[in-house]
Parts: sequence; structure tokens; C-alpha cells
Amino acid sequence: MDAKTNEKKNWTEEERLELAAKLDKELDEFIDKLPRRKYEDGWPEDRWEEEMAKHPFFMKEPPKPGDELHPLYEGLQNLKYDPDENEPEELANNYKADGNYNFKYKNYRLAILSYTEGIKVKCKNTEINATLLNNRAAAHFFLKNFRSSLLDCQSALKLKPDYDKALNRAALCCYEMKNFQKAVEYCDIILDKAQDNKVILDLRKKCINEEKAKRRNERKKELEAKKREKEEETLINEIIKRGCRVEGNLSLDKLEPNFPQLVHNRVHLDENNNLVWPVVFVYPEYKIMDYIQEFNEKQSFSELLGVVFETTPDWDHEQKYRSNNLVIYFETPKKKIQCVRNDTILEEVLTSKEYIIRGGTPSFIIMVKGSTAEKSFLEQY
Repeated sequence: MDAKTNEKKNWTEEERLELAAKLDKELDEFIDKLPRRKYEDGWPEDRWEEEMAKHPFFMKEPPKPGDELHPLYEGLQNLKYDPDENEPEELANNYKADGNYNFKYKNYRLAILSYTEGIKVKCKNTEINATLLNNRAAAHFFLKNFRSSLLDCQSALKLKPDYDKALNRAALCCYEMKNFQKAVEYCDIILDKAQDNKVILDLRKKCINEEKAKRRNERKKELEAKKREKEEETLINEIIKRGCRVEGNLSLDKLEPNFPQLVHNRVHLDENNNLVWPVVFVYPEYKIMDYIQEFNEKQSFSELLGVVFETTPDWDHEQKYRSNNLVIYFETPKKKIQCVRNDTILEEVLTSKEYIIRGGTPSFIIMVKGSTAEKSFLEQY
């Protein structure tokens, strides 16, 4: 080989700089000639944190139902829940682990779904199945689904009769459902094994006291119901005795006021055994009504009108509606108009053969005596 070939050239500083510049230029030209293609495989700059959070290696929370799954996450999930890749006990444990994870972060509904899937596996391990049922009962309890929680506790106890957690929760569920007798039964089972369990002793005492209060309230309600029934029977008899005519068959339903303003003012008996009626006064001239909550049958119309018109109503701009200047009418079943004397008591009108009580509320028409409105009104009849 030629000796000159192996001889190392001594470069000056200027030559090195010139060569470096030449190489940089050639590299730039090479890159510029490469075909331009958009890079689409990476995360967008404006959403890289969002995309990163979706990646199974970086996500902090599991996907929610309905979320689009990352292909890698979906693959891992399929591997975890594939019955061909897992024994029944492994599957049940996997679902239990998921349920426990969601339970820890108070995602109780998701926990219930996971425990339910684990129960559906029907593995032959009684301990696992009892735990799944007990854990689902706990999730139901925190959602206040006490009946569902109790059912799961009872199912767990069938598999594992001495399951303390299930017994404790069953007692609490019964207490919350106000089934105090059953709660005491569960408390007694627990106390047979641990007589000094203060929590259960306190719960048992509360159940006994509340059961007594419950029975006392039930007896009180029964007595009140009987008393109310007796009062209602007496009311019907008094109306019949007076000969009042009520539209339709006389019953409590027929005595309920049809007007919302009087819905809580059904006819009743006062301490003197007088009927007290809700009444409506109609003023055709102004197309308005007064809702009188209580009109004692022994009270006269003039007495009540004196109270109603003690002050001039806002709608009476001419101040002509005065108690001594009013005429009272009612419409008979034959569509005729009948006048009522102002000194007449209510009982006298309601027991007349010409009057029918409709909708549990007697009603009367009030006009100004001798007014144009009264004459126009009477012409209709």
C-alpha cells in the first residue's frame, strides 16, 4: 500500500472549519430534499396531558362506563377477565379486587357492578362468594339501599353462618328499616359469641326502646283513627238529622270542598254540636268571590256580612257594598232564583227543600239592593 495513503494529514484550523461548514451545508441540502410528511403518531401539543391520562401506563383513574377504551387497556382487560385465560376463582378474585378499588374511592355503584360480576362467576370457593356478597351488601348500605343490603347479608350468612361482618350489617339494616324485632334477633346471635360487644349492646337497647315507641305510636294512631271515624259518623248523622240535602249520595267525599281555597275547611261540628260550614259568596257584578272558611249554622247572614264588609273591599271603588245595603240570593234546583232575608240563620236555608249543597260548599249570590246590576241579574230568571 502506498505510504502516502497511511500518512495522517495535518489539518489547519482554517481547513477544519471549512470542512465542517461544507458538511453542515450538505446535510441541510439532504434534509431539504427529503419528502415532507405530517407526523401523526404522537400526542397533539394542545392535548398531550389529556391523551397521556388515557394511556394505561399513566392513567390515574379507571375508565368510566361508556368511555372509549385505549386498545392496550382493552387488551389487558380482556386478558384479566377472559374465562379461557382464568380459572373461576381467579375471575371472581379479579372482580372482587375491582370492586374493592371502587369501594375505596366511594364509587359504590361501580363497586356493586364489579361484585355482581364476581358473584355471577359462581366459583366453588364458598369464602370468596360470601365475601363478594358481604362487600356488595356494604356498597348497598352506603347508598342507603338497606333492603338490598340485607338480602346480600342473608345470602352471605347462608354460605357462612358465623360471618361477623354480615351479621353486624344485617342488624344495622333491620334497624334502618325499622324492623326492630329482627334487628334484636341478629344482635342476640352476635352477643352469644361476644357478650361485651358494646356497639351491639347499644344497638340492641336502641331497638328495644324504638320498638316500644313504635307500638305506642301505632296504638295512638289506631285510637285517633277510631275517634276520627266516630266523629265522621256523627257528622253524617247530624246532617241527615237536620234534613240538609247534599248533591249525590251523602258521604264524606261529597262534603269535601271543591275550591282549593277551602280544601282544609270541610264542614265540622263545634263544641256545641253546631255544624260549621265553608261558604262562598259570589259577586256577579265584579265576577269575584269571597271564600268564607267558617259559617256557623246558628249565625245569621247579616251578622256574617257585617264582619265581611266591616272594611270596604279594594274592588268596591264606589263603596256601595255595605252590610245593610245587600241582598242575598241562591239558585234552586229548578234554576230559579230565591231571595234570603238578611236576618235568616244559615241552618234555616240549608234545611230548606229548595236548597242543595254542592261540592261540600254552600254558595250564595250577593248584590247591592236596587242596583242596576241586580236588575240585570234578575232579568236572567
